Formats: sequence, C-alpha cells, structure tokens
Amino acid sequence: MDKKTLSEVKEKIVSEIEKTEKSILEYKEITKPIAPENAIGRISRMDAINNKSVAEAALREAEGKLSKLKYVLGQVDEDDFGVCVKCKKQIPLGRILLMPQSRYCVNCAQ
Repeated sequence: MDKKTLSEVKEKIVSEIEKTEKSILEYKEITKPIAPENAIGRISRMDAINNKSVAEAALREAEGKLSKLKYVLGQVDEDDFGVCVKCKKQIPLGRILLMPQSRYCVNCAQ
C-alpha cells in the first residue's frame, strides 16, 4: 500500500473512532436506568425497558467496534496490514475504507 493510501486509511480509522466514541456516549445516555417513580404508564415503561435493551445491545456492539478500530490503528504501519488473517490475501481497499476494523477479506468474513 502506498503512503498516500495509507494516510487516507489512517484518516478514515481516526474518523471512525471519533464517530464510534460519540455513539458510545449517546448509547450510555440512553441506557441509564429508568426511575420507577416516574409517572409513566405500564405500557410506556415496558416500551422504555425494551428500547433500553436495544440500546444496550448497540452499546456493546459499538464498544467492540471501537476496540477493533483502536487495534487496527496500531497495526496500520505493519507490513501485513491489509492482509486477510485467514487466507493471507490482500483485502481490497474498498473494504478497508468501508470497514477499517475488519481483518478478513469478504470471502473469509462470511
């Protein structure tokens, strides 16, 4: 990978890290406990609990993505960056830019 492309990939990873960190903060705000003394109806409370569960799942996914992005950012300057860890073939640049946290090519990721 040439230096210009590598620089573009680094910028994309840093941008994704920033967006993911922002999302994590939003999810943490949404997943705060619902106070039982709030005067909302039973159905509304059940809906709020369901929404909280969905947000907690999204939070876990975002935290996992952030961890992978930080790892990949540390690996960008390595010789084997952009190489599938399973089949050892080059991962297409489009996939790296779309999903910089992925360490697998499209075929091996399935």
